[in-house]
Amino acid sequence: MQRPPLIQGTKAQVKMRSSAMGHPEKVVDFGYRAVHEMTVKAKAIIAAYYGSGPKFAYWHGCSSGGKQGLKAAQRFPKDYDGIIAGAPANYWTHLMASGIWIADANHNGEAILLSQDNLALLHKTVLDSCDALDGIKDGVIDDPKACHFDPNKLLCKGTAQSSCLARSQIEAAEKIYAGPKNPRTGEQVYPGLEPGSELGWFIFGSLPGPPIVASHFQYLVFKNVAWDFRELNFDSDIALADKLDQGIITATDPNLKEFFAAGGTLILYHGWSDPMPAPQNTINYYNSVLRFSGSQAQSSIRLFMAPGMGHCGGGEGPFAFDLDSALSEWVEQSKAPEEIVAAHLTSDPAAHGPDRTRPLCAYPKIAKYKGTGSTDDASSFICTKP
Repeated sequence: MQRPPLIQGTKAQVKMRSSAMGHPEKVVDFGYRAVHEMTVKAKAIIAAYYGSGPKFAYWHGCSSGGKQGLKAAQRFPKDYDGIIAGAPANYWTHLMASGIWIADANHNGEAILLSQDNLALLHKTVLDSCDALDGIKDGVIDDPKACHFDPNKLLCKGTAQSSCLARSQIEAAEKIYAGPKNPRTGEQVYPGLEPGSELGWFIFGSLPGPPIVASHFQYLVFKNVAWDFRELNFDSDIALADKLDQGIITATDPNLKEFFAAGGTLILYHGWSDPMPAPQNTINYYNSVLRFSGSQAQSSIRLFMAPGMGHCGGGEGPFAFDLDSALSEWVEQSKAPEEIVAAHLTSDPAAHGPDRTRPLCAYPKIAKYKGTGSTDDASSFICTKP
């Protein structure tokens, strides 16, 4: 019998439930042990059935699953030959704080400052300001870092209207773009969200409070179900969360030398319009790995940023792409991916197929229109340095 590759992964947003409170072994299971034990046992089962272990082992996960992939590379570097980590929630404790920062920014007591209608207005104005910076007006901001949008552009000059924002709403938007900072030192706790992500801000900014993130502090940090997210101290409480975590869940270690030395390859990807893990966090981690491992990392890691894509998929930009094939070609044929064709799918892709394709370029390169051909066809673009 031919031995298959081992493919494992998850695309889960995991909520820390009350069952973990007082049970540190469950936190360790979630942090790294469950995935490792599953991998070891799966390889043993394959070996028992086929007579030898799998030829290759791959991990593909997004969000918490992306974090788990990075944790595997950091802690168990020989578990997988290739890892795909999408929108990784790897700076776990600080991501939890970021979600609370977004919620706090958008709450005025028990009221919401930026409603979904307000966010739709903000998003449209951002697109009107920055969509065409790449030379193409297509409803997608290709490079949010080049978009220097000022929310004050929408400030009401008189009575509040549906076509403008009040000062308190402007300040909420500014806080979310800026991201959480330590009030004592001014240090950035976690990156802010990017222009183009506004339609997703309600995930953490709605009533009654932010899902997923608040429970981490309730059950694992303060062990107090009655704790309110508005009480979070972005100085001492973040330090406490980091101290208690001790790297069990958080997966920010840039030392992947052993993983790379064993032949491991890593593909990171992130949607620029992600409203949950900030895209800049993944760029920060990618750069930290390059700094730590140098030339060894250059040949073993790739990052792909997807313009207009939300959290792990969906959005106004192309979001459907085949990274599994790219990873297996890299591991098994030593063919490193430099660009991936992504498609934007219609509401009925089976009947109509994609309405747009674009190349996703290995960071820091971006896709640039050649000047001829359809702007909805990937062949009309070339990957180049910004």
